[in-house]
Amino acid sequence: MGYASELLSQPGAAALEGSSLLDAEGVAWHYGDPLGEQRIAEPTLIDRSHRAVLAVAGPDAPAFLNNLLSQKLDDVTSGFAAAALDLDAQGRILHHADVAFVDRVFYLDVPSYQRDSLADYLRRMVFWSDVTVEETGLALLTVLGEPGELALGQAFTRRLPGWGAIGRTDIAVPRERLGEAARAFPLAGLMAFTAFRVAAGEPELRADLDEKSIPHEAPSLINRGGAVRAVHLAKGCYRGQETVARVENLGRSPRLLVKLQLDGSAPTEPTPGTTLTAGGRAVGRLGTVVHDADEGPVALALVKRSALEAPLDAGGVAASVDASSLPADEGEHAGRRAVDTLRGKL
Repeated sequence: MGYASELLSQPGAAALEGSSLLDAEGVAWHYGDPLGEQRIAEPTLIDRSHRAVLAVAGPDAPAFLNNLLSQKLDDVTSGFAAAALDLDAQGRILHHADVAFVDRVFYLDVPSYQRDSLADYLRRMVFWSDVTVEETGLALLTVLGEPGELALGQAFTRRLPGWGAIGRTDIAVPRERLGEAARAFPLAGLMAFTAFRVAAGEPELRADLDEKSIPHEAPSLINRGGAVRAVHLAKGCYRGQETVARVENLGRSPRLLVKLQLDGSAPTEPTPGTTLTAGGRAVGRLGTVVHDADEGPVALALVKRSALEAPLDAGGVAASVDASSLPADEGEHAGRRAVDTLRGKL
């Protein structure tokens, strides 16, 4: 039997029905008002306690993680908050973790389906490093809006960028204090979190990306414009860095993670993993699908750059790219400019 949060016993709590690529099992999808819960008028709590929280500690932990992950972690100070990726040798994304560093401990939280693979990978890479990798049993919660002063015995409090005026703060509390946390804030379900995540363009690995995905396909993963996200563009060597550097300096990814507006009058709703077509030609892959309280059905999708302006079909449902989700800044591509100069094109 899988995980089931004690907050599923709250009045109106309902789980996501059916199977899904989303990491949603064991927590409430909503508490009886799925669209109203997205209208955040005061700090609101979302139960994400199904996620796995790992603790990496020891004198060598900063250098150890810095050598493995895409984020620069060797010189961070207590209170640091970001995300990080584990890539394969070709630069494809294997793990996507949110990170907090508090009191000399790195906390990495990932979707529940990545718990074992990330923990096993980190432990295999320890070798002679003075590092421990432990599963914490902490429960992750997210507060949308300003949380104020928290006194829930939290192991960490993490503020992450990219969620606009609403603001997002993650806290990790002892699992036995879930009920206490629920009494401190009004509740919203994971559906509300998902709607805001789609608006922020933040992918969930299994639902929104595939086995070929590289970091630059999801612009929200790249440290840019002063925002610390998941991929540092000026750090030392780590597995997959060559792909990151090549795309950043010489070109652009062939696909882009964008937000789609879906036809709300369609009789059926497409599911994550559905092939996107344009003029009968496959041009992408549908990811997270959710009903936004203001915009109706929306989705994230990986779409070929050549089809970003085309009418799309998502399993019989008409779709179009929301232009506001297209990145305004994808870097200067200094390497490409240098190549063009050498070829006499400038």
